[in-house]
Amino acid sequence: MASIVAYLHLLIILMISSSNRSSAQGGPPSPGYYPSSRFTSLGFSQGFRNLWGPQHQRLDQGTLTIWLDENTGSGFKSLHAYRSGYFGADIKLQSGYTAGVITSLYLSNNQDHPGNHDEIDIEFLGTTPGKPYTLQTNVYIRGSGDGNIIGREMRFHLWFDPTQDFHNYAILWTPTEITFFVDDVPIRMYTRKSDATFPLRPMNVYGSVWDASSWATEDGKYKADYQYQPFVGRYRNFKLGGCTADGPASCTPPSVSPSGSRGLSQQQILTMQWVQRSYLVYNYCNDPKRDHTQIPEC
Repeated sequence: MASIVAYLHLLIILMISSSNRSSAQGGPPSPGYYPSSRFTSLGFSQGFRNLWGPQHQRLDQGTLTIWLDENTGSGFKSLHAYRSGYFGADIKLQSGYTAGVITSLYLSNNQDHPGNHDEIDIEFLGTTPGKPYTLQTNVYIRGSGDGNIIGREMRFHLWFDPTQDFHNYAILWTPTEITFFVDDVPIRMYTRKSDATFPLRPMNVYGSVWDASSWATEDGKYKADYQYQPFVGRYRNFKLGGCTADGPASCTPPSVSPSGSRGLSQQQILTMQWVQRSYLVYNYCNDPKRDHTQIPEC
């Protein structure tokens, strides 16, 4: 019995040591489960089409490159709308001066409900040399384009340089929650607390590179500078796993926990909490300048 207790004690020490090593290196502890491996990668043309800026889009050996210059940016859209699902891609960002430029992967029904749309965003906010990219996650519910959009932004720095290699970014949208992932690490979960604060209408999946100089970098302090053009985003290994808008009502959204149940495992939750302690740089719920009557989920 004593030997079993000693073994368990040693195992706990090793697990803590491994977690501490990971933390010391700047990366999160293991989530213990890797949902992206459950979904087959798609070629771009299998799941998407160009939406705008076709002259600024190139497909080469499975990698989609889109770019922004002084003339235009570029964007793409999924062939189908979805009611729920897992949506992701490997993305590599441009290094150097990228202030004012946004590279994105997001869900939206803006074309179906202009001025009154829903949206779930992963947006990389461009930066100046020597400063890290900011990954912004956001959720809109029946937002409008007239300045009355109620954003639910949470912003993160990353534990790696996203310009050096491709990394996987994904959104899981189910009828009860939205979870954002970076390399299979959950970084944010947004739960459905009421119908009024949760997107329920079908959405397409989009990606784009565009000029958002008015707000993207340090609240618009630094603008896009086209002496550094083109501003390039690269995408590959697209994943679309979900229930299409015109699919059977019996379709159920995928799970991203090892048990196959809704939500995350305890280990995934602990990893998400670690990321938020270490890399979260803005949370709309903690912003005293926000009107909290408009964000009751906080």
